[in-house]
Amino acid sequence: MQTVSTTMKSDKGTQSFTILGYGVMTIVTVLCFIPFWLIIVASISDEQTILREGFKLWPTQLSFDAYRSIFHGFNALMQSYLVTICITVAGTTLSLLLTSMTGFVLIRQDFPARNKVSFFIYFTTLFSGGVIPTYILFVKYLTLKNTLWALVLPGLLSPWNIFLMRNFMKSIPYSLVEASKIDGANDWQIYEKVMLPLCKAGLATVGLFIALNYWNDWYHASLYITKESLYPLQYLLYRMLSNAEYMKQAAAAGVFLDTVVLPSETLKMATALVVTGPILLVYPFVQRYFVKGIMIGSVKG
Repeated sequence: MQTVSTTMKSDKGTQSFTILGYGVMTIVTVLCFIPFWLIIVASISDEQTILREGFKLWPTQLSFDAYRSIFHGFNALMQSYLVTICITVAGTTLSLLLTSMTGFVLIRQDFPARNKVSFFIYFTTLFSGGVIPTYILFVKYLTLKNTLWALVLPGLLSPWNIFLMRNFMKSIPYSLVEASKIDGANDWQIYEKVMLPLCKAGLATVGLFIALNYWNDWYHASLYITKESLYPLQYLLYRMLSNAEYMKQAAAAGVFLDTVVLPSETLKMATALVVTGPILLVYPFVQRYFVKGIMIGSVKG
């Protein structure tokens, strides 16, 4: 009877903890969703209503002027989407290949210089060549101005991603590498057949970081791209926001006789949705790998 009573109390305690946990997570989820909902509402609200009444959880007066401004140049927007997708796919694929290969080399116990190479990679996080030498290298010597490679190469390798991948690969027993060598496998076969299938979580985690970096990059386009047909999405929308803000300030200063109401505030919100939409669609597919990968990569030394 005492065992049954203890079990019932344990079950009640587990149920209470589960209910409390779900309740807390529901509240946290709602609190995290509210800012995103405010962005959605603001993007379809009237500009003057927002300036007069502030942001609300429900639109007082609907207006799609912000989306009309964004999709006014539909062809240019689609071209920028295509450029960004190409950069993200190509850059993420190449970066994952090089990052995983570097991480694999750094865990090899038969590579005596692995600690020195690791220090050299870490050293680049403290000091860099700077903007001007990098610009001269890309434009004068590599002649990459107005090419997609100018947007791919700068984010190809990251010390943080390399160390994250190395730490994740350390969680895999090294005896598998030694057993593969005994069976006659070469280094490429060990990397391709043994390590990569066991690193799906790490690859998904690092791949998400890399993809987000390429997707959100506008800075390198401002340095190396002057052809409008090669504008990535972020840089195109950045120029649209800058132009809208300039036109609004000029109209307020009386530069233009025929002043118009420009949706600068709602345009910012609509731009945020246009930019983050595709990433939000991709994230659920890699979430389970992402959580596992970031936990293992962060605790293994």
